Amino acid sequence: MLGRVVLISDDKDFFEYIIPKLLLRKSDELFRFSFDELTEKFHQLDSSLLIINSENKQEQTLELLNIIKDSPAIVFGYNDDETFKIKGYKAGMFAYIPITSSDEEIQAILLPALKLVSSINKNKLYREILVRNNLVTQNNEVFLDSNTMIEQELTKIQNSHKNAVLGAISPDEKSKFAIQPNQIETIILNNIRESDLLINFATNKYFLLLHDADVENAYSLWNKIVTNFSEPIYAGFVSVGRKSRQQLVSEVLNKLHESIHRGFKSTMTADVFTGNNFKLYKEEFKKKLEQVITPVFYHVQQIYNDKLFNIKIDIGHGEDYSILYIKSKNTTADLRITSPGYATVNIDINYQNAENSNDSKRITLEPDELEAGLLQDILEQFILEFKRKNEEHYDNIE
Repeated sequence: MLGRVVLISDDKDFFEYIIPKLLLRKSDELFRFSFDELTEKFHQLDSSLLIINSENKQEQTLELLNIIKDSPAIVFGYNDDETFKIKGYKAGMFAYIPITSSDEEIQAILLPALKLVSSINKNKLYREILVRNNLVTQNNEVFLDSNTMIEQELTKIQNSHKNAVLGAISPDEKSKFAIQPNQIETIILNNIRESDLLINFATNKYFLLLHDADVENAYSLWNKIVTNFSEPIYAGFVSVGRKSRQQLVSEVLNKLHESIHRGFKSTMTADVFTGNNFKLYKEEFKKKLEQVITPVFYHVQQIYNDKLFNIKIDIGHGEDYSILYIKSKNTTADLRITSPGYATVNIDINYQNAENSNDSKRITLEPDELEAGLLQDILEQFILEFKRKNEEHYDNIE
């Protein structure tokens, strides 16, 4: 791997002194700059080993150390100024070498630094490949293929028998346009460990995988992270355990929806749904049926009807309800949306197989909370859970 070395000094004699000690390979690149040239040459410092002569340039050296990224810097000095060295290390200096050091001492530091540059360039190349293949975002360490990433990490976690937590994160309907995705990603990435993974799964919606953590740790971390946001943003967390990806994702999205629901409840006044507002909220729910629920039901039906073998999806609507039915030879399920009194929205989910074994659950939302993205998430998890239950039924028969 090609190495790049940049010498920075206002004293040309320093270049003649240090170059023979570098033991450069033929494939390595070598550049020489004065401090005055750095403004126009700054782009060449990226992913390079910087060797800086700090004689009479301590302030400029510290300024440079504070702004460079992905470039290890070795600073040569002519005195043993402890204050300067401490400031340099705080700014990210790789090493400090007194100019009086022997060739052996200098090379003992230079060789590991050159290897580090090689590793940085390899990682940069790998990252470019990930970005090009749409697996990670351009500006942040955010993964994009949520199914593959979660599946891979589950295998590692379950083989290691270590604790881990999966979280789902999203703003609510009112604040999702007020918070930019890059803002969400930057804040979260600045508050998690390198071993943790942030994974995008929809617009402004993320999974957060925390290794060596439990649910209590996760919520404690989130309580610190959420203080950095100026708009409401919510999270739900579940323990990974021995769950499948589909089961885990379904559980964590339910936790997220519960969290958003609690957020809406906490901001409601006691008389929001009084009789005076009944007609207003009835009309609002009818608008939801027409503008959100019906289109999303139809959209999901079109997506999945041709993708599920021997499984049929139908939809039904009334004046104040909508139903999505799923049927196979031995299993049926339905997801019904109603709004009793128009004060809340109930999403009732029921699974039933040929042996009359039932599995039911309810998700309760506020009217303002029901939006297209959230509803599609719920419908897709409902369909995937039906598919899983249907496959389990056939496995039990066999």
